[in-house]
Amino acid sequence: MSLLSLGGITASYGASQALFGVDLEVREGEVVALMGRNGMGKSTTIKVICRLLKNGEGTVRFDGQDIAGLPAHRAAKLGLGLVPEGRRCFTNLTVRENLYASARPGHWDFDRVHALFPRLEERGDQMAGSLSGGEQQMLAIGRALMTNPRLLILDEATEGLAPVVRQEIWDAIATLKGDAGLSILVVDKTISELRRIADRVVILERGKSVWTGTMSTLNGDVRDRYLGV
Repeated sequence: MSLLSLGGITASYGASQALFGVDLEVREGEVVALMGRNGMGKSTTIKVICRLLKNGEGTVRFDGQDIAGLPAHRAAKLGLGLVPEGRRCFTNLTVRENLYASARPGHWDFDRVHALFPRLEERGDQMAGSLSGGEQQMLAIGRALMTNPRLLILDEATEGLAPVVRQEIWDAIATLKGDAGLSILVVDKTISELRRIADRVVILERGKSVWTGTMSTLNGDVRDRYLGV
């Protein structure tokens, strides 16, 4: 069953059009990778999904409901959990306060987030602004999970992190894939790691969906055409 469905989405920043026809679907319990070269519209698509940017044409449906007219906070309450590019933790709050600020009743609570990222429990009283980049990324993911989302959206969750920390994040995402009822949309470029977790791939080129398929069908020709430098 389809949880998220985008059809023919266009979007602009003022007079500058960024999306020219994005089609994307995430089914219940599915992990979908959104890929493409830099500047092709991936983050803009995420903003449209989370209602941080209004779309022009096209439809945005979540759990069968048209959410195009909703403000961002109401869309989030339906079950959209965003881990934004750049982490954006509340730097003047402690780790525990960051998690508490987003907490909603459900499966994900302090104990489960701490089990996924033990370092967050160790740093509970530490100000978020004093954490390392990797720890802030763990906190951003934990904060999104505390909202108990139905769809977790990860926008470049491993960008700029040390290799060891990146592996921790990927291992955590692989663990999340097995969480009952959680769907995941992940924006990333690391094909080797995405092969571990992604069921399907959607590739954007110049603001349009140009290829959709499984990871097993993402062959060298497709990679060279749409993902190569």
